[in-house]
Amino acid sequence: MTRLLAFCGSIILACLPLAQTRPAFDVAAFDRARVLKAADEYLSEKPVTVTASHSPRSAGGPHDFFSEGDYWWPDPKNPEGPYIQRDGESNPDNFVEHRHALMRLSVQVPALAAAWRLTGDSRYAKHAAEHLRVWFLDPATRMNPSLQYAQAIHGRTTGRGTGIIDTIHLVEVARAIEVLEGSRALSSTEVKGIKQWFGDYLNWMTTSKNGIEEREAKNNHGTCWVMQVAAFAHLTGNRELLAYCRERFKTVLVPNQMAADGSFPQELRRTKPYGYSLFNLEAMSTICQILSTPEDDLWTFELPDGRGMRKALDYMAPYIRDKKTWPLKPDVMYDREWPMRQSSLLFGGLVLGRPEYIELWKRLPAGSGVEEVIRNFFIRQPALWETKK
Repeated sequence: MTRLLAFCGSIILACLPLAQTRPAFDVAAFDRARVLKAADEYLSEKPVTVTASHSPRSAGGPHDFFSEGDYWWPDPKNPEGPYIQRDGESNPDNFVEHRHALMRLSVQVPALAAAWRLTGDSRYAKHAAEHLRVWFLDPATRMNPSLQYAQAIHGRTTGRGTGIIDTIHLVEVARAIEVLEGSRALSSTEVKGIKQWFGDYLNWMTTSKNGIEEREAKNNHGTCWVMQVAAFAHLTGNRELLAYCRERFKTVLVPNQMAADGSFPQELRRTKPYGYSLFNLEAMSTICQILSTPEDDLWTFELPDGRGMRKALDYMAPYIRDKKTWPLKPDVMYDREWPMRQSSLLFGGLVLGRPEYIELWKRLPAGSGVEEVIRNFFIRQPALWETKK
């Protein structure tokens, strides 16, 4: 225990590349009070899975995740007919209970895992394990490992490839599971079963029509597909998919999504360009954090014209520091809610030797009670994220 506590007390995102130029920053010490306050609250919270609610509009069963397309609304000219799109404006009448349950899991389990890592207190690990059992193992409450019915559109489709973005909230859960393997809160059989769930979901993501459709998306959806596959492949030890994601980052995401100045044109053309730019940057940052190795460092990877994560951070950091300088129109919704404590600043600042990014990260809000922020801010526990090779 003493050795564990000493290790946890000195977490500095230790295994990242370019250690010789990395600024010194003790993430665990900085974040300890926030993590423990949240985890203590979550100790009294019981797990809630997709089986606790069901929509009559879902074409799936009680174990199938269901959500509805955010920006689709009844047509005033044909109220009972197919919905029409209003980009950037979320329909408040959508079924959101499954999303809420998944977000709740993604908030609580990583906080509990981080608290266990920081303190060695088994209460945190045991309660996190209770959530994992009901979500991924218990036949009565587990979620089916697919998103066949995600982001349905009334009158148009029972589910779309774009719905796969709803499971970005499993990315930090997957990292928490890796951490919790050292806690003994889960038996080896249970760990194997949970990894089997993620392996089954990976298979669906990489072979189904919806999964392939999402993989080929030209914007943040394509980025988030790679991020999720990378996270779940890391958890399950799928080296083939890890290599595939590294290659796709270098040959598809950066060349096709990043402009010469480091911006993301597909995000800038949306009605929420600031929020979407941050979101895509966070997803790319998380990909780099999961996949980088000393031999293949995605953080320092650059195309011949200089495009890469260094350029992307150089573009966005000034607008995070002073949003008033943002050159485009304000986001149509939730503009005042951003930026948050963007993990790209912390991870990039540490790896790329930019202490000013870390200082900016420290000044930003770490949490929000606004649902839209919770839904689009998916890395909340940086103490879990030192790279494991």
